[in-house]
Amino acid sequence: MDTMGQLTTQTVKEIEQAVTLAALEDVRVSVLGKKGHLTLLMKELGQKSPEERKTLGAELNALKDALTQALDQRKSQLEDEALNARLASETLDVSLPPRTLPKGKIHPLSQVLDQVIHIFGQMGFVVAEGPDIEEDFYNFTALNIPLEHPARQEQDTFYLPPPTVDQQPLVLRTHTSPVQIRTMLKQKPPLRIIAPGRTYRSDYDATHTPMFHQIEGLVVDTKTHMGHLKGCLEEFCRLFFEDPTLKLRFRPGYFPFTEPSAEVDIQWKNGEWLEILGCGMVHPNVLRNCDIDPGEYQGFAFGMGIERITMLKYGIEDLRLFFESDLRWLNHYGFEPETRE
Repeated sequence: MDTMGQLTTQTVKEIEQAVTLAALEDVRVSVLGKKGHLTLLMKELGQKSPEERKTLGAELNALKDALTQALDQRKSQLEDEALNARLASETLDVSLPPRTLPKGKIHPLSQVLDQVIHIFGQMGFVVAEGPDIEEDFYNFTALNIPLEHPARQEQDTFYLPPPTVDQQPLVLRTHTSPVQIRTMLKQKPPLRIIAPGRTYRSDYDATHTPMFHQIEGLVVDTKTHMGHLKGCLEEFCRLFFEDPTLKLRFRPGYFPFTEPSAEVDIQWKNGEWLEILGCGMVHPNVLRNCDIDPGEYQGFAFGMGIERITMLKYGIEDLRLFFESDLRWLNHYGFEPETRE
């Protein structure tokens, strides 16, 4: 008992005198370690009688708990003191000028989308938006796309289950044309809109991804004709590709929602003709589906892939690289953010 009393007094004194965590750890090891004073006393219990082991063991366990609690309390005090000292030494002067940090880069798709919206904005177009998850009516039926059209097949389109049994199936929109339908149903002509946004199709290779970006345009009024469409697209392409002499050609094409339809090519630097978009005069059936009288109104529409024109303008060869989040790629192809004074 005298030994335990001396051990308690000495240990408590050493715990109070410990001024660092390392010193406190030395105290713990000297008492509770494998060769510590208290550990050795507990090992001697085997030499005692059963009655002595019962009494002495309980006292030793109580002493161990008391010393462990004292060690933990002192450790918390020392940790708090160390933290306060660190906080006091690591002050921050918020009035200092900011450190020079590496600037972030604007993704090429964001940059090009802003460029395209700006160019069409100068022509009087306004931005319209719609949901990524669409009803079959807006994505296909209202656009004069027949039931047997390949675009409706599951190998091309991502279908979602309808909310209820009696509702139409839902799809991840395959183009931004549903925005045109929603706009014509809500607003009366004249209309002049562009519809940028994400679109989705079941395809994946160097020039296709399951998710990509499109921008489509729509003009509806009483006087618009094919010549206006050609002039609009020629002006856009020459401004976007920064080439006032850029040559375009319009080839006859087929789209269910336009008639007549055309595919537009540009003559690239090596003399090769490259397709960049589709366009045409809005089909009368589409106007009727939107409660617009085709006898009074007509219009034109066009659509292009943002990734496609970005790859052409900046020499990017693989579409998949746009979405791989590679900072090295972004530092190479990205754009410096504009600074405003």
